[in-house]
Amino acid sequence: MPDLSALLWPNVVAVIGASPEPDILRGRIMQVMNGHAYKGTVYPISRSHDEILGRRCYASIDKVPEKVDLAILIIPAQFVPATLAACGEAGVRAAQILTSGFAEEPGEGGAAMEDEIRAIAKRYDMAVFGPNSEGFANALNALCPTFSPAVDKTERPLLPPWRQNGHITVVAQSGGMGFAFYDHGRPKELPFNYIVTTGNEACLGILDVVDHLLDEGKTDAFILFMEDVKRGEQLCRVAEKALKAGKPIILTKIGTSDAGARAAASHTASLAGSYQAYQGIFQRYGIIEGGNTEEIVDIAAAFSYHGRNLPKGKRVGICTASGGGGGWMADLCVSAGLEIPELDAKTRATIDAYLPAYGTSQNPIDATAQAVRVTGYGGLARMAAGSDILDGIITVASCRHPGVLQREREDLIELAKEVDKPILFCSYTQPHQDSTAILSQAGFPLFGNMANCARAMAEMADYHQLRQRALAAPRIESSDAGSRDKVAAQLAAAGAVLCEYEVKPLLAAYGIATAEEALATSANDAVALAKTFSGPVALKIQSPDILHKTEAGGLALSLATDAAVRTAYDQVMAAATAQTRGVLVQAMAPKGHEMILGINHDATFGPMLMLGFGGIYVEVNPDVALTPVPLDRGAAVALLDRLAGRPLLDGVRGEGPADIDALLDLVVKLSRFAADHGAMIGELDLNPVLVHPAGQGISVVDALLVKRS
Repeated sequence: MPDLSALLWPNVVAVIGASPEPDILRGRIMQVMNGHAYKGTVYPISRSHDEILGRRCYASIDKVPEKVDLAILIIPAQFVPATLAACGEAGVRAAQILTSGFAEEPGEGGAAMEDEIRAIAKRYDMAVFGPNSEGFANALNALCPTFSPAVDKTERPLLPPWRQNGHITVVAQSGGMGFAFYDHGRPKELPFNYIVTTGNEACLGILDVVDHLLDEGKTDAFILFMEDVKRGEQLCRVAEKALKAGKPIILTKIGTSDAGARAAASHTASLAGSYQAYQGIFQRYGIIEGGNTEEIVDIAAAFSYHGRNLPKGKRVGICTASGGGGGWMADLCVSAGLEIPELDAKTRATIDAYLPAYGTSQNPIDATAQAVRVTGYGGLARMAAGSDILDGIITVASCRHPGVLQREREDLIELAKEVDKPILFCSYTQPHQDSTAILSQAGFPLFGNMANCARAMAEMADYHQLRQRALAAPRIESSDAGSRDKVAAQLAAAGAVLCEYEVKPLLAAYGIATAEEALATSANDAVALAKTFSGPVALKIQSPDILHKTEAGGLALSLATDAAVRTAYDQVMAAATAQTRGVLVQAMAPKGHEMILGINHDATFGPMLMLGFGGIYVEVNPDVALTPVPLDRGAAVALLDRLAGRPLLDGVRGEGPADIDALLDLVVKLSRFAADHGAMIGELDLNPVLVHPAGQGISVVDALLVKRS
């Protein structure tokens, strides 16, 4: 990959197509660049003007008197390839193409020009963003080659002068949205070091930028606006790298509806839409999804201030002068997955010394305005943070008038130095800009949205837990080579669809136990086999043409007599096709929670494992989660915990707990099967899997495998 340093940190910049007219984009970019104290040299390239904004113009890139590091191209689309090639010949190392009119437009011409751009960049080893981008901003270098109004004629500096760490980078395929995050976040005194827009990504994409900046080490949190991912393995690699480095990625992924065609062969295929696969990747690698611009910026703010001081757990103390505000925040925290424990007696006694009779220290701590006037918000937070049963503090305050915070400015600064737990401030009134600045200078973020504040604390806690697991070496056992090779050979020799009786021996090679069963090819066989099992049996037709036995009439259950088996055999065989292999006679499994496990080959990410609550209604009300493979035990637990129905397995309404250990064991083993053979598997369904009471194991009741075409 070409070096992005020449693009983001150039000493000499040429603007090709520059204009002095501020009302057109070619002129606005010069105006924006001229409005910031970039210390490098900027050369306007124009055939129509001798001078622009006091800078001498040159007719072409080869006429510039010194070597150019970065060329900004804002010229008609048809001239871009030739101009980019001329830049390469002149030794230019990087280019940003702002021009539109390429693959985003109908027809083949634009896509063909992008192919030319890609080839030219490769030929000259140039770092190229775009086309169809809005430029970028490097606030650390005061370089803003963009026409975005978000950095044009700004009233405040690009960076808060007091912020020396916690830097946030925005990388977006959409230019407008990329600078929108900055526009929403800068009034919150957030330090955005880079805002990069990648446009059509003919050459370099979002993940290339993130990868480079992780190595550079100047970014502490990333905000991404993604439309698609061209290489799934790159997302996984970069996301894992960011997680281990403790650099959270907060993003929005547009195009979340699965409008593409879905295979109808199995439940797994129909449930494993493209967005579900993205969610599986995000949650595996600690990527945080935000629902809107403000929420994403607020989550990034929490990490910006407290990324080096994350909560060790989910126990939160709420301090406030408003009982109603504290109670509302408590409800929102619980909804976000946080805990609001009653404070310990020692901490309560410390706080109670300052409270009037109508206050309370139980948590939320309603100190009332009377006590806060004595302790200050910082003093109240300090007392709460001293409790060993709290992992983080949220202070709910009115920050409409900054005088209150101004009076305790020095104490807030000391508080940030003393306390090793994250403290978030949230204003229930519209916060004054000076209040935001006072808290920022002390080292605290200020939120204006309670729900966002609660979620930000929860995301920090979840991220800490996931990162700790990622830093510990995952214990993923390797498969037995002999079994792996044998299964691979059997899969390669099998037809396009493997029936249940063909799939289960493959699973057995990975230690996945299956029910007592055997294949019958006549009614007499079925009756004889049924007698070898204790208790009732089920009959299932086995044909690669019949993928859903219930709908085809190819299933009969709870057969307890010879006559019932014989009659059911004839009924089941009425659904037979030319490829029918026989009827599977299977001992009826004991009752249990119906789950579904599956493997689906995602076009972007490869084999993904699905876990969910199953049965015949799984597609009507799906409760499923996906993840890449393989998994260790900890990742299997995290996958199970993502299911909304997870508490059902612990036992409800007098039921005992289910055998969760056996289910997790199955998940881990199936993930190894998927990792070894996913290249040959299009879909694999285990539905239902019955999870019996604790200590009694599981039953894989049905299975279907469709090979990749």
